Amino acid sequence: MPSIKIPTPLRVYTGNQAQVQIAGATIGEALQDLTRQYPDLRPHLYNGDQLRNFVNVFIGEEDIRFLQGLETEISESDSLRIIPSIAGG
Repeated sequence: MPSIKIPTPLRVYTGNQAQVQIAGATIGEALQDLTRQYPDLRPHLYNGDQLRNFVNVFIGEEDIRFLQGLETEISESDSLRIIPSIAGG
């Protein structure tokens, strides 16, 4: 089953779990499963039905924005990561 690594600031919404097992054939399905398991996480990842601009999702070392986005297919052994953008100056 694929898994997704949760960044420290968002772990409060996943019961302090650093990694969560998810189901789905695509990144989009996996993220939907994640937010079904942890509904309080949804507003931090999505704006309506769209993934927030500052939420970066990686499969291995690849940013899904340079693949097929939320339609990127995943396998049972894949490990995903959510990496929030940090801005400042």
